[in-house]
Amino acid sequence: WRHPSRGLICPAEFIPLAENTGFIVPLGRWILREACLQLKAWRASLPDAGDAWVSVNLSAPQFNHPSLIEDVADALRDAGVPARCLVVELTEGVAMENPAAVRVQLMRLRAMGASVALDDFVTGQSSLAYLHQYPADKLKLDASFVRAMETRNDVRDIVGAVTTLAHQLGLVVIVEGVETEGQLARVRALGAEYVQGYFFSKPVDGGRAAEILATGFPPSPGMEGVA
Repeated sequence: WRHPSRGLICPAEFIPLAENTGFIVPLGRWILREACLQLKAWRASLPDAGDAWVSVNLSAPQFNHPSLIEDVADALRDAGVPARCLVVELTEGVAMENPAAVRVQLMRLRAMGASVALDDFVTGQSSLAYLHQYPADKLKLDASFVRAMETRNDVRDIVGAVTTLAHQLGLVVIVEGVETEGQLARVRALGAEYVQGYFFSKPVDGGRAAEILATGFPPSPGMEGVA
């Protein structure tokens, strides 16, 4: 958030305040709509962006709000993008607050055609026990695993086991925090389908993202031959 007088304010500062005051619901509704509109603009201007999707994180108050399904449907309709292009992300903390209610919401989201990603879902103590109960499409592995994989064989084994379990449950695996070619190689060897991290790009605005969609990522040192 670029504040007119305070400059850049990071989400860690204003998101908790928005959640505590309830403002996160209209704020999240606006973010959802803007994300869908941005995707529509990319799809209209870039011939190769037809398969692109956009992911939107949902906080607990937003996910549990009675208008969530209507808000998602309105955002998709107003932007004119298919539901399959939207990925809704929620963390384990959100999912574990009320597992039964969460399952119902997730089934309704998937019924309309949206995808569901479980974020940070293997960092908690009860994650794996509940993983199979949630109707989801993607599982995101936290960046902390990637950092530890470089020095600890046991963490590599854990990531490999979780990836195998996710695939057995029909989930696509996305690994966060990939910053080096060595990390990318290890993640690919374990069979993860997608990665995100600074190795490819730091966060960028909509204009720069459009350039990347049009031209691809610029080569990083040692990245020759990496697809």
